[in-house]
Amino acid sequence: MGSVALDSGVVIGLIDPRDAHHDEAVAELKAAATRGDDLLMASSAYAEAIIEPLRAGQGELVDGFVDASRIAIVSIDRGIARQAAALRAQHGSLRLGDALVLAVAREREASLLTFDARLRRITKAS
Repeated sequence: MGSVALDSGVVIGLIDPRDAHHDEAVAELKAAATRGDDLLMASSAYAEAIIEPLRAGQGELVDGFVDASRIAIVSIDRGIARQAAALRAQHGSLRLGDALVLAVAREREASLLTFDARLRRITKAS
C-alpha cells in the first residue's frame, strides 16, 4: 500500500473507452485499488482531464470517478510550484503541466502513473 499520483492522461484514458490507453488505465487503476493505494492528482491534472468531458456536457464522468475513487486533489502551493519550476529549469523540454504532476508526486512521496513516455524517462532520471 502506497500513494499513486495520477497524470491527466490516466483519467482521460479511463473515461474514454476509445482512448488508446483505456485498457491500460483500467488495469493500472484496478491494481492500485487491489493494493489499497491512496490516489492523488495535481489540481492542474484534474483541470486538464475534465476539459473534454465538460465540452461534451459530461463533466460528471470525471467528478464521479474522482469522488468514487476518493482521489485527493492536491492544490499547487508555493513549494510545489517552485519544485516544478526547478524541474523545468533542469529539463528544458518538460511542459509546466507535467512538471506540476511530477512535483506533486515527489512532494507526496508517491509513485507517478503516467502514459507519457517522456515524463516516465524524466521521472526515472531525476
